[in-house]
Amino acid sequence: MAAGTGLVASELIAGFVSPSLSTMTALGGAVIDAVPPGVKDWAVSLFGTADKLALLAGMALGIAALAAAAGVLELRRRFAGAAVFAVFGVVGLTAVLTRAQVTAAAVVLPLLAAGIGIAVLLKLVRRLAPADVGGDAGPGPARRGFFQLLGGTAAGVLVGGAVVTVWRGGAAGVNEVRRTLRLPVPRSAAPPIPAGADIRLAGVGPLVTPNPDFYRIDTALSVPVLDSREWRLKVTGLVEREVELTFEDLLAKPLIERHVTIACVSNEVGGDLIGNARWLGWPVRELLAMAGPKPDADMVLSRSSDGFTASTPLEVLTDNRDALLAVGMNGEPLPLEHGFPVRMIVPGLYGYVSATKWLTELKVTKFADDVAYWTPRGWSERGPIKISSRVDVPRNGASVPAGAVVFGGVAWAQHTGIGKVELRVDGGSWQPARLAPGISVDTWYQWQLGLDLQPGQHEVQVRATDLKGTEQAEEHRSVAPDGATGFHTIRVDVKT
Repeated sequence: MAAGTGLVASELIAGFVSPSLSTMTALGGAVIDAVPPGVKDWAVSLFGTADKLALLAGMALGIAALAAAAGVLELRRRFAGAAVFAVFGVVGLTAVLTRAQVTAAAVVLPLLAAGIGIAVLLKLVRRLAPADVGGDAGPGPARRGFFQLLGGTAAGVLVGGAVVTVWRGGAAGVNEVRRTLRLPVPRSAAPPIPAGADIRLAGVGPLVTPNPDFYRIDTALSVPVLDSREWRLKVTGLVEREVELTFEDLLAKPLIERHVTIACVSNEVGGDLIGNARWLGWPVRELLAMAGPKPDADMVLSRSSDGFTASTPLEVLTDNRDALLAVGMNGEPLPLEHGFPVRMIVPGLYGYVSATKWLTELKVTKFADDVAYWTPRGWSERGPIKISSRVDVPRNGASVPAGAVVFGGVAWAQHTGIGKVELRVDGGSWQPARLAPGISVDTWYQWQLGLDLQPGQHEVQVRATDLKGTEQAEEHRSVAPDGATGFHTIRVDVKT
């Protein structure tokens, strides 16, 4: 209860003075930075987009265990438990100082949490301890008074925790600036979706992923809350002239709108860490042209407000693809969890080397001179998306009636496009599926195929071929260091 009181009070105050960085988010960010890549892969594969919730739950359990030990120590030896709380405060302070969003207000928060926790701990222990140790209830434990105080503390923690959840979550969700923002009409609207691109097969997701359903994988334990009126984007490094852009400057540019599918490098074969949206933004190449990259530059290190960095090949940002400084997603300003006010979208690259959210800096540099967040953690410095395909329906392990069984799913080869999709049953010959027209080569394609299956267990595999004739790799490889490969394989139970 003492630890909970200190943390809840600290989080409440953070909502007013440091909405983007609190004690818990700083500790969580430090843990994310410290974990080996294998642990990160395991967490994403096990928890998916709930990985941050799982981390917070694990941290809460760990803090509760340490706090329980501190209570026992304090009861046995005066100020021993308080010393544990003080150490926790120092650890929290160290974590805060390592964060890119650190401010003077944020530095005070872990010390405040420790101080409040110590005060409550000493009060509770004095009520429980014998009189000769400073208690005020006679020779034995004053159980009634102690449990009354404990119950009151617990109620305060619960109410405070509920307020923190509403306040800190609501502070992002009701951002008045974002709510009232009206995006400009694009100079170049997204091309119309071709007829038949959405096969509308039950079990296959929508062609354009709704914002609330779009996957979120990043290193920010708490969603950064950036005021677009104060936002700045700087272009630095190996350039002829440095450039600084305000949000108003960006909105005044000739924006374009494009459908682009993006994917996480942690997406397993057949996984759902991928989505397709209609993005509004200004081509990155136009901004880089203003800065004038020097001839020896070959990489752009993009930086998020929370310190995350991504290494994007310079040629990918200066060719004819629609790499964007995105301000809009599916007709509305970027959701806060997807990078408001500005993020990068680069067709053809995994997000860890391109899709930086809460963007604040583009440093033109060289791969030989700079490394991004994930590179020293064992991931490739370049991350072109691999050709892949997925069976969405029937689901793996499904029972289906004998006869015609309709299969459907998606395939993608961003910035190249899909030429054909094929299925095979029980290792037999490949059969071509009906491939729906893609919105563009930068999006996924839907497909479907009806197969006559006899009763029994059947293994079904899918593979895609891009428009250049390159087939999807059959060899099964894990997501590290540059994306998974292999055919998505499902098994269906055909009933009579």
